[in-house]
Order: sequence, then structure tokens, then C-alpha cells
Amino acid sequence: MFAALLAAAYLSLWPVAIEPVSWTAPMPPGYTGVHAVNQRLAGLRQIPLGGEVGPEHVLAGPDGKLYTGVASGKILRMQADGSALETYADTGGRPLGLDFDAAGNLIVADAVKGLLSVAPDRGVRVLADHVGGDPIRFADGVAVAANGKIYFSDASQRFAPVRRDTMGAAMLDVLEQSSTGRVLEYDPASRATRVLAGGLSFANGVLLSEDQRWLYVSESGKYRVWKIAVDAAGLDVRVASPQAQVLLDNLPGYPDNLVRGADGRIWLGLSGQRNDLDKMADKPWLRKLMLRVPRALWPEPKPYGHVVAFTGDGRIVADLQDPSGAAPVTTGVTEAAGRLYIHNVTGGNLGWMSAEK
Repeated sequence: MFAALLAAAYLSLWPVAIEPVSWTAPMPPGYTGVHAVNQRLAGLRQIPLGGEVGPEHVLAGPDGKLYTGVASGKILRMQADGSALETYADTGGRPLGLDFDAAGNLIVADAVKGLLSVAPDRGVRVLADHVGGDPIRFADGVAVAANGKIYFSDASQRFAPVRRDTMGAAMLDVLEQSSTGRVLEYDPASRATRVLAGGLSFANGVLLSEDQRWLYVSESGKYRVWKIAVDAAGLDVRVASPQAQVLLDNLPGYPDNLVRGADGRIWLGLSGQRNDLDKMADKPWLRKLMLRVPRALWPEPKPYGHVVAFTGDGRIVADLQDPSGAAPVTTGVTEAAGRLYIHNVTGGNLGWMSAEK
């Protein structure tokens, strides 16, 4: 009896990192309609990464080569077929989103270091690690506009990756649902950083619309993709505004990287299926309790490969799945050289398939 009382006290009183917020999760849509179960993502061919792990985002550079950041802090570069693999730079953090500016600098959203620039001579410098006196805790996605301005997400103001554990920090943020994620703009001309929009539950992938007037932004924690005006200022997306609209809602997984493909397609990775966390949405105490049990008992997303493509008006035009879980954390897709390269935050290889498959 005494042991049971001790266990009950531990499970109810032991301090945890989150202060969960109650919310209403939409009923999962299931795998029907445009998301009907299929195996179009199965059987990926693999490019070894020389022992590195976690090609979370893949960028096709202006030189025709592929760039990807990995868990060690390195940015790798290779030919489109995976040959000539080399370390292009080492940020010392955890590089996630990548894009090039007009001067040939590789712009990096680094979850540990902030917004970075890697010059053509491979020197690394910090562009922004604070905004308005607040630290940028979890830089995630990035997009460079034609006018040189840089748009990037700060996934959470509450949880920064510890020992480069981006997935652990993401899990805490989604569990808490305090919606502190935001979208930022960095202006290289003035070196100023400002907040475009906040109130997002784990702000993730960022992509500019073709006319450069809007940003597509993944909100992982609420299973949706937003369309937000680039001229917004201090917007809270939880308050109705003509400058922010939900483009894709109630997705079957956690939306992640956004990458422009061919013929107007926009590729989106779904990094894991929805699970029992939805049932805890209106039970903050239960989510707090969950953190007091071993992590092996947490209801983590089932390994399930899933990527989709949509158009600028929110119409799904492709849905590729691998129910086997061989590509478990599919964070995105890069379409280049007649191939689809599948981003994966936990993989030791870079998977790819023909774009014609």
C-alpha cells in the first residue's frame, strides 16, 4: 500500500517541463478520399550518407547539387546521384531549413544557433538569434524572397532542442499546446528581424507563394497549413484576419517541410500519423501525467511514410504513402533531376524515387 501511495504521489506531483493547455482536436479524417491508403512511397532507393543521420531538409542548389543538414551539425553536399558526398559546412548546431540567396550564400535555419548564412567560401555567420530582445529558440523552416528578405519560422518560444534533440523539443511543444510558434522576417539591408505572425502550435515549414505576397506555413501541432501575408506585422493567427487563412486543415499527420516542385506543385511532408494525443486534447492533466512515465510508454506517432503535393489554392494533387514504416519520419520532398528526394529526420540514408513513378 505504501509503495502504491508513493507511486501515486510521484505521478501526480513530480514536476514536468510542460504546462498543458486544453484545446479541441478535430476528428481525424482517416485514410480515405485523396488520402486513401496506398504504397506509392514504398521501395525507395537509398543514398548512403557516410554514417551521418537525419537529412531533415534537402535543397537542390543552383549548382545542381543537393544540400542537406544532418544531426551532427554538418551540412552535406553531393551530386544528384549521391556521388561526390562531402561536408560543405559545419554549423555546430542542428541545421534544418535551407535556401540560397542571390549572392550565393546558403541561408540556414539552425534549431540551435538561429538564422545563419554560409558564404561561398564556407564561412558561417549568425544573421539573427534574437528578435525584440527575445531569443530565437528553435529556427526551423526558411525561405528567401526575390527582394532579399528572409522569412523563417521559430517553432517554439518554450522549448529549445537540448543536445540537438529536435524531436524531443517538438514533442514537448505539441504536448503543451501553448502555441508560441511564430514566423519572422530578417531584412539583410537593415539587419533587422521582426515578427510577422505568432500563435502557431509548432511553426514548421515555410514557403513563399509564386507572387511572393504570401507565405505558406506548416502548423504541425494543429495539423494544418496556413497562408499568411508577407506584409503582416505582429499578427496572432488565433484572431481572425484577412492576412491569415487556413489553406489545408485537419491533415492525417503532422505537416512539416514545404518545397516547391514542378508544374505548380507544392510538396509537403507528414512526419508521423496522428495518435492518442488527440484524445488528450481537452485533458491537460493527462498530458502532464504522461511525462511522468518512461518515454517508451508515450503514445508516439506510428512509423508511417506519407507525403502529399498540393496547389496554391489548397487542392491535393498527389498522395504517396508507405504503410510499412520503412520511411518513418518523412519531413518533406525535394523534386529535382527527375527524382523525388524524401526528407527524413531520423534516417541514415537519403531515400529517392523517380518523379514519374
